[in-house]
This record gives sequence, structure tokens and C-alpha cells, in this order.
Amino acid sequence: MESVRSSSGGFRFDRVEFAGSLGDLGTLLPIVVAMILINKLSPTTVFLAFGLFYMMSGLYYRLPIPVQPLKAVGAIAIANPALITESVIGASGIIFGLFLLFVSLSGLMDRIARLFTQEVVRGIQLALGLIFLKKGIELIVAKSLFISGVKGYFVDYHINLLLGLVVFAVVLALLDNKKLPAALSALAIGLVAGLGLGGLNGDQSSAGPTGMHLISPSINDFWIAFIMLILPQIPLTIGNACVGTSDTCGILFPDSPLLSRTKAGRFALTMGIANLPAGLFGAVPMCHGTGGLAAHYRFGARTGAAPVMIGAFFVILALVLGDMGLTVLSLIPNSVLGVLLVFAGLELCPLVRSLKTNEEYFIAILIAGIALTVPNMAWAFGIGIVVDLFIRKANIKI
Repeated sequence: MESVRSSSGGFRFDRVEFAGSLGDLGTLLPIVVAMILINKLSPTTVFLAFGLFYMMSGLYYRLPIPVQPLKAVGAIAIANPALITESVIGASGIIFGLFLLFVSLSGLMDRIARLFTQEVVRGIQLALGLIFLKKGIELIVAKSLFISGVKGYFVDYHINLLLGLVVFAVVLALLDNKKLPAALSALAIGLVAGLGLGGLNGDQSSAGPTGMHLISPSINDFWIAFIMLILPQIPLTIGNACVGTSDTCGILFPDSPLLSRTKAGRFALTMGIANLPAGLFGAVPMCHGTGGLAAHYRFGARTGAAPVMIGAFFVILALVLGDMGLTVLSLIPNSVLGVLLVFAGLELCPLVRSLKTNEEYFIAILIAGIALTVPNMAWAFGIGIVVDLFIRKANIKI
């Protein structure tokens, strides 16, 4: 009955769907919280942008389509806070939005998507799955308990690791439990543990929205954004957020009549529509993503209700709580977010089993291997596409 309802385009508002909506927080929160704290962004601006984009995605696609921060942009911004200011981040959103609108409305995105054969897409999915596993384990064994860097109690007693092991066991036991969803249980344990272990540490954050304003990037801001943030991000967005998400929708919802909407060009269009206005206010640039879709699905999301619910949560967080909302989210320990990432990775990796020939496996594993080695995953996609074309043209057998 669930498969019929989940593929018919209806919305299902229940605790399982809500639990699924929380499944991608392990990817979203570490990057977003770090950018707010390090790059001095407005919590209300950032969370409002994510909330509205999530709700738009749920209402349009009617599937658990994720909204994530741009990973390359986030990593570079966090590493270079003196150079990557609010204006530069806003400029990157404007450029990114205009680029995506162009490739979508011109039809160029769907033509580019043809370069991504099944083995290339499976390589992207395998790479992301392994990266999620690696990052999740790093968060579980991290010495710091909180994303914000707040020093809790018992920091010398490996409490983050012990908490991670407990939450991992809980999630494993409840993975298919409809009455007590795994993601909700994990986050509840995390919030209680974070509060009890000193996550607030005397924080006096106040409720209410933080300041929002239009930004006015300079020519230099646009140049820095284009060279440092957008160029490394574009191949990752095309391969993962557009082509990869479209392919993963087809795998997870093979009988859904909604698949006509989940084309690479459509994903580019909705990302463009969201990022252009968000960039004008200095929000974190956003995308869809195959990893986020797998995370939502793994923890129970099957309809567009999941992104609508998490979107509404972020809107309330932005407009009602503001800085206090950021403080509450920062209470979730690193290890709990790491556990969510681990299970998202375990959902993605097995997709490689659909490949049939040695040549296809060669390409997929090559992409995954390069992606785990080099800092920019775009190199893995590019090399994979070139080698795949060469093997096909030369009719090489492995």
C-alpha cells in the first residue's frame, strides 16, 4: 500500500514522513552552521532560504527531493573566511542562479546530461556514499562534541564516540520501525545529550529574527565568487544535483508518474529559481543532491510532505527563533550527525549493483577512487567521463 501511495503524487503527513525529512541533517547542519558562525551570515536569512526552497521542492516534485548547501562552496568559504565574505557568498548565489537558469531554459542541461552514462552516474553515487561514510565516521570519532566548538563537560572521556556508538545501535534497531522512527529517535537522544553535556554553556541567544538586508557585491566580489566558488562547483552540481538526483529518483520511485518532472533540466531550473533571490540577501547557495535523496528515503520519506515539513520547520526557525534556533541546532552532537551520514552512505553505495559488465564497474570504481583521493570531486567526474568515452570508442574489454 505504501508504494502505491508514495508513487501516486499524494502527500503523507505523519511521523514516519517527518522522520524521513530529518534524514539529511547530517549533511546540511555541519556546513550551514559552520558558514553562519565562521563567515558571519544571518541565521534568519540562511534558514529562511532553505525553508522556502524545501517547501517549493516538495510542492512541485511531490517526492522527498532534498535541499543541501553547495559542498564545494561551503568547504572553500569555511577555509577562507577573510576572503569569502557575505558579499562574495551572495555573489556566488547570484552567478550560480543565473547559470542554472540559462542551462535549463536553453535546454543545454539535458544535452550535457547525455554525457553521464549509467556507469558514470553509479560512480558518482558510489563516491558520494563512500564520502558520506568517511565523513560520518570522522564526526563520530571527533574529539569535539559540538559543531559550534562549544566546550561541553567530560571532553576528555571520549563521550562523543560513546554517544555515537549508542545512537548507531539505536538507529540500527529502529531502522524500519514505523512507530518509533530511527531519525527522530537519534535526534531526540542527541538534543537531550547535548543539553545535558553542556552544549548551551551559558549561551544567552535571544529569540526573534536576525537582521536581513540586500547585499551589494562589488565587481571584485563577483570575480572572487566566480573563480574560487562557482568554477569548482559547477561540475559537481551537474553530476550530482542534476543528473545524479534524476537517476536516483528513477531507482527509488520506478513506477511513479511524477518522474516526468525529475529531469536534470528541471532540477537546474528549480535551483536557479531559488538561488538567484537567495543570493541577493547573502544566503548560503543551495542545490539538490542524490545523497540527500537517499538519506530522506532511508529514514522513511516517500512523498513531498517530507520536504514541506522540514521546510516549514526551517521557516519557523528563521522567523521565530533566529539565533536561538541556531543554538538549539548546535546542541546536536557531532557523532549523532555522523550516524545519519553513515546510514545515508550505506543507502547510496549498493546502487552500483545495477551495473553488469567489467567495463562499467571499472568506470564506477575509478570515479569513486579518484573522488576519495582528490579534494575536488569534479576531477573524478571529468576523468570518468573521458575514460568512459575512450573505452566505448576503442571497444576495450576489461
